Amino acid sequence: MRARGGTAARTRRRAAAARRALILLPALCAALALPAAAPAAADAEPAAPQPYAFAPGARAVTGAQRATADAALLDPGRTYRSSLPRNGRLYYRLRLTAAEAAYVPVTAVPPADTTVSATDGIRVSLRDAKGTPCSYASARFGATLSPRPVTALAQRDTGKALCQGGGTYYVLVERLDAEGSGTAARTGRWDLEIAPATEPGLTRAAPTTAPQTWDSATPQPLPGTARERPGGTGFTTARPLGQGVWRTTLAPGETRFYKVPLDWGRQLHASADLAGAPGHGYVGGALDLSLYNPVRGYVDDASLGYTGVPKSAALVPLPPVEYANRYAVPAAVTGARFAGDYYLAVHLSAQLAGTFGQGPFAVTLRVRVGGRAHAGPGYAGRPAPEDVFTLTEQDRAAVPTAGTGDGTGHRAMRLVAVGGIGAGTVLLLVLAGWTVAARRAHTRASAQKPTA
Repeated sequence: MRARGGTAARTRRRAAAARRALILLPALCAALALPAAAPAAADAEPAAPQPYAFAPGARAVTGAQRATADAALLDPGRTYRSSLPRNGRLYYRLRLTAAEAAYVPVTAVPPADTTVSATDGIRVSLRDAKGTPCSYASARFGATLSPRPVTALAQRDTGKALCQGGGTYYVLVERLDAEGSGTAARTGRWDLEIAPATEPGLTRAAPTTAPQTWDSATPQPLPGTARERPGGTGFTTARPLGQGVWRTTLAPGETRFYKVPLDWGRQLHASADLAGAPGHGYVGGALDLSLYNPVRGYVDDASLGYTGVPKSAALVPLPPVEYANRYAVPAAVTGARFAGDYYLAVHLSAQLAGTFGQGPFAVTLRVRVGGRAHAGPGYAGRPAPEDVFTLTEQDRAAVPTAGTGDGTGHRAMRLVAVGGIGAGTVLLLVLAGWTVAARRAHTRASAQKPTA
């Protein structure tokens, strides 16, 4: 009797264990389907503001302060690093052919302890050998009153009256300092990143009038659950983004960079939401969202004032990317003139810390990509860098969308799904066998019990 009673007890324990395992099965399968936690930890935003990430291998170059004859030569397609003294002006040199357009973006990076005014910044221009200016552009810190990377683009377009023909051209970089602003650093120098690029002419003539009609309506904010996506700290470390809702956190004074690849004919809409925070007061220019084209030329920006309640800043509706946009006047249209990577820079003002604390603050990016892709114009040569106006299949595959959380894309999700399904199937088979065995043992024990 003791033996039969022990057998029955063991059978009941096995059956109970099988039932508990079946109850836990959904949680076990969900755990198997989840990716490992290590990559998420690696993507976590740092607690302290990170410095600007200059291009790896950038060549150090010294600008000439007085005479163009001493100007250092810049090769299109390469990236350079230099520095600009307070109240300084520097010259650099380029050699251009008659058929190519030239673009020279200059990013100024002041030290984090710099005190700046709204009108501080840089001005750049491109000049021919006679000193005739081809273009001017400036970039200022604006209402953020916060030291951050600012970028201005000097350029020479072909087909215009000034600055035509091949030969030597000069880039002039000037620092704009308002009275009373400055830096706690002893030298007061601002680091510079310079990335000259060229665009060849076309194999055949293209329209010389900007498109007159396009969908300029502001779309509804993109809905959906935000996915974590920390940004890079420079143009060369910008994290790729596709259509979707993306979330990150920034400390006051931080700037994060993203890139959205756009084909010819594609149209970008983007906005940034700053979450609420405890505290009372007002910070003007608390968040700045800036958009740059593939040669780092300014396209548009939006900023917001902040009182601690959630608020959003959106870029103006942009046209589809077309070659003929270069013949327009507004920067938001003429800047959308190439296919390639468009850069979003998100900056959180250092002024927030004094009113709303050190954070970090949650920022949500909403990115919508519309339009229909089509073939671009035929170039008669190669641009420099060669891939600046080109999107490869590898580029497209690396872009996460709302359905994926990182650059591994759909392939990684398929692997996770297959792995989860396979492991779940094995688990189901094991549990099913366990349950059947338990039931058989229970039946045998019941048959051995004495009747009343």
